[in-house]
Amino acid sequence: MKLLRLKVTDPVGFRSLQTGFELYFRDEWQLNDENSQDLLMQQEFAPIICIGPNGCGKSNVLELLAAIFYQLEILRVRRHFLPRNFIYDEEDNPNGYKENNGSPAAFELEYLIKVPNEYINPAGESFAHVRIIKKINSSPNIDWLNYEQFNIENFTKVSDREREFLLPQYILGYSSGENEILSLPFFKMRFIQFDEYWDALQAQLPYSGRPETRLAYIDNSFSQAILLCNLLFYDNEILKPFQEEVGLVDVKMFRIIIKRQIPISELQAEAFLSANNSQPHPAIVKDDDTGIISLKLVKLLEADDDSAKNFDPMISRLKRCATCFFVDEDSDTLYLDYYVNEATKQAFQKNFSSPIELFQAFQVLLSLNLYSVSDKLKSELYCSNSHYVSETVPTLASDERIMRFKDVYLTKKNISQPVLLKALSDGEHQLLHSLGLCLLFKNTNSLFFLDEPETHFNPDWRSKFVSLLKQCFSEQQYDPSHEMLITTHAPFLVSDSTPEKVFLFKKENDQVITKHPNFNTLGASVNKITMNAFGKKETIGGYAQTLLDKLQLRFEKGEQTESLLEEIDQTLGDSVEKMLLLKTLNDRLEEQ
Repeated sequence: MKLLRLKVTDPVGFRSLQTGFELYFRDEWQLNDENSQDLLMQQEFAPIICIGPNGCGKSNVLELLAAIFYQLEILRVRRHFLPRNFIYDEEDNPNGYKENNGSPAAFELEYLIKVPNEYINPAGESFAHVRIIKKINSSPNIDWLNYEQFNIENFTKVSDREREFLLPQYILGYSSGENEILSLPFFKMRFIQFDEYWDALQAQLPYSGRPETRLAYIDNSFSQAILLCNLLFYDNEILKPFQEEVGLVDVKMFRIIIKRQIPISELQAEAFLSANNSQPHPAIVKDDDTGIISLKLVKLLEADDDSAKNFDPMISRLKRCATCFFVDEDSDTLYLDYYVNEATKQAFQKNFSSPIELFQAFQVLLSLNLYSVSDKLKSELYCSNSHYVSETVPTLASDERIMRFKDVYLTKKNISQPVLLKALSDGEHQLLHSLGLCLLFKNTNSLFFLDEPETHFNPDWRSKFVSLLKQCFSEQQYDPSHEMLITTHAPFLVSDSTPEKVFLFKKENDQVITKHPNFNTLGASVNKITMNAFGKKETIGGYAQTLLDKLQLRFEKGEQTESLLEEIDQTLGDSVEKMLLLKTLNDRLEEQ
């Protein structure tokens, strides 16, 4: 995927991005270079880097793209499933989602995306040119601008079939901070995913066992799933960044806990019974002694003895991969224990066709932890633009969650005993999260959003981060099927990027302005980049600079030069600023 152009046409703008804000990710010259056969073999993965001061609007670009693809994803999945309390209805759900509304209410987006081989002419293009325009009070309209260059007949407009491949295969988000606006559209999709499963369970419909939606956001609840999927499927060569940077060798053991049923109200039970024509619903259980009604929430995900021959859902497959498992009958909780060796990995690889399929199974199970959220609250969240989603949605105690990981132990270099995953540092977690996301989806046609992924990195990891990303995608260096946007405050990421891949953000007169650097950023010093990106000329800390300024002022007032030279040398460490002041004082001594 290659982003081309993004424009805000909403009259009120979007976040800090003003109406009329426009960003050209690639110009015609850059596209010609990227498509040149002479340069094709030299190409490799390179992220788009957005850098600038706090509040300059760089993260808003990621938020805008996430919000746009959320609207497009709603259009794509509507023929599969959308919850009743999501869709607008004048009487039943007057506050529901309308396709012609949404935030932003108007925008323009253009990009190139690879199409399936069956559509490609031998001498033609391999990338479809897609233009998406949404006007006020209208649904987003998708145009395939260069369709005539492909094997497609009687094309008039983009159909549901073409929509499947003209949109990214996955839209993946990660933020190291508290950027809930980036996570908001992803979070809404989790509720849609939950409701899809709930309705299938209620009506006893077949369930695919994977999310229908393509948006995935990696937060703490999903980061363990990402790591385990990588460690269980990939060999040492692919996992080299984990081993070389974190010293992570392998996973030693872990436990998955699945709570199989939850208490429900009589009203909820009646809805299940009516969906089953008032016949006993196989997922409803009532305790005759206490009168408590329970729902077997994972019923569609675990085969019973009668259906095992024709039904192979995810929990049954997880059982086959386990070293051992048992059920606590009192709480109806399933405990799956994994002591990992090569046989364990082979079992996972046999029962799940890819690491992404295993991750999607974990996605479904983890989404069931949203069961406690009421329909009223979900209806509000579906149309919300609030900054406070995590404060609105209740957080379950660990023993109330449907699915959770526990006791994930890892083996690390030069450490004799296994290390608990939770014992890793914040920086180690961040590196594993961001690189793990890239490794897991490296073979897909996807769009990645990384919002300040390096905040807890040490300087060495910041300087290596772009190189590590390139290493994750090294197998795809001749196949630019994915795009990545990174926001950062780290000049090291700019120093490992060419100028056309870097956007400097700043705010002037309440307007967000972007431009490419006017110098060659690849290999440029971090001081030069810091000066251009943040307007900071000093190479020392603010307090040290204050001391230096005071010493210089004493010199300008005529204080004895020799004593000042000695004080400066003893007080301050080596820096450009110190050397310049010392030179000035020495020049004065020579003049005397």
